[in-house]
Amino acid sequence: MSRYLRDKPGEALAFSAYAELYDGETAERYRVLLGEDGDNLTLELPEYEAELWPFETLRSVPDMAGEDLIVITSTVEPLARLMIRDEDTLRMILNKSRHLDKPPPVRGKGRIALWALAAVASVFLIIFVLVPRMADQLALYLPPEGEKALGDTTLEQIRSAFEGNGFDYLRLCTTPAGTRALARMEERLLQNTDLDVDLTVSVLDHPMVNAFALPGGHVVFFRGLLEAAETPEEVAAVFAHEIGHVAARDPTRIALRSAGSIGVLGLLFGDFAGGAIVLFLAERLIQADYTQEAEAAADVFAHDMLASSDIPPGALGDMFERLRAEYGDTEGFVAHFLSHPALGDRIAAARAAEAALTRPTRPVLSTFEWRALQSICE
Repeated sequence: MSRYLRDKPGEALAFSAYAELYDGETAERYRVLLGEDGDNLTLELPEYEAELWPFETLRSVPDMAGEDLIVITSTVEPLARLMIRDEDTLRMILNKSRHLDKPPPVRGKGRIALWALAAVASVFLIIFVLVPRMADQLALYLPPEGEKALGDTTLEQIRSAFEGNGFDYLRLCTTPAGTRALARMEERLLQNTDLDVDLTVSVLDHPMVNAFALPGGHVVFFRGLLEAAETPEEVAAVFAHEIGHVAARDPTRIALRSAGSIGVLGLLFGDFAGGAIVLFLAERLIQADYTQEAEAAADVFAHDMLASSDIPPGALGDMFERLRAEYGDTEGFVAHFLSHPALGDRIAAARAAEAALTRPTRPVLSTFEWRALQSICE
């Protein structure tokens, strides 16, 4: 402890009483003689020099006190604790100490602020730099069966997530004629493309105008998109775009990034249950917020796939343009597909890809098959 000598060591104290002292450095308890020396509270220990605690530096520690006890510390000795039970001593200290109930000053504010800033920066670094990079690398080595299991689980979570929101557990639409039409469209698109993963194509009975890809080769359409499309070529264009995400393993990267970020936040702010993680991943993948490069790459992939299948790439631009006019830029299909690259650029790119065709296009489906696909949920 710091030592403070009185100006007049031999002078008698105007007041004295005994109290217990913990110095904050050891577990030992000291019996000290308290006294009043002008503006200071004196503490005397046998074989030690007297110590002065200015009254203006005294602070109470209420969370450690009782009805017959007051615990005092001093800003000059912030770790020390003085246990006072004598009523006269309590009264004297209350009269002399004007700042007894004032919180002690925080020391090292600059250092605390610096550490807090460093901690926040570390969290941002982990979530926005390290987790994405690790997820991108892990996506390359994730076993196909693990990726497929993640996609299967996420799809089931999506189907169950609508319960309690005015919808039952979303059913998969599988009318025989509609399923055959969808399979024929898939076969047409993949006839000149080799994918590393088998596709699993599903249609969910929901009016949302949307389609998305999941890990493990899942491509999912909502009924609302099939009903909103005016031609099978528009559906094929969206289909090709989502296959582009599957080929690049974009859904797997997003799922791993999201899971990693949730894990970091869970460690910091509390536990995230496994079901909550899957539900969050499901929501993230329905409204997948791919990077501008990933969206542009999926568009180019779709243009090439459509052209090689004798399907006009301009169908993708047709659907973008018409749905933007109908739904605006911030809802449903448009919010999912058009959030990053400039919409005009994407439409122009689709038009340019179609203009570059050197051979005639062919219908994707017959009129009967197209009607069957649009009615796959009936």
